Amino acid sequence: MAEPRMRIGELAEATGTTPRALRHYEQAGLITSVRAANGYRLYDAGTAVRVRNVRRLLDVGLTLDDVRVFLPCLDGDVTAGPASEEALRVAAGRLAVLDARIAAQVAVRDRLAAALREATGAHVRPVA
Repeated sequence: MAEPRMRIGELAEATGTTPRALRHYEQAGLITSVRAANGYRLYDAGTAVRVRNVRRLLDVGLTLDDVRVFLPCLDGDVTAGPASEEALRVAAGRLAVLDARIAAQVAVRDRLAAALREATGAHVRPVA
């Protein structure tokens, strides 16, 4: 018996994402579909696990390109097994990129705070 299939809206609802995101994941090669006679995308029910794993990896700061490294384990519990050397390298590289971006933003913030202090002659407190 064939595995049940879901249309894109059903998969989006089941995974808490949008049809647009699912099309993007498909374009990136992270998920696949078949086309029904009417042209609708149909996904295997197991694709929901893969989409949830993709979203989990994106939520921790990885990019779609980064997620491709995890393709062999996206259909199961992506956090259960030991990470591969390549996955660790990708994650460490992404962390370095994020750290550099944060440092750059802090430097910009410090320059702006200094310019405001100079312009007003007072200590400027960040607005919360």
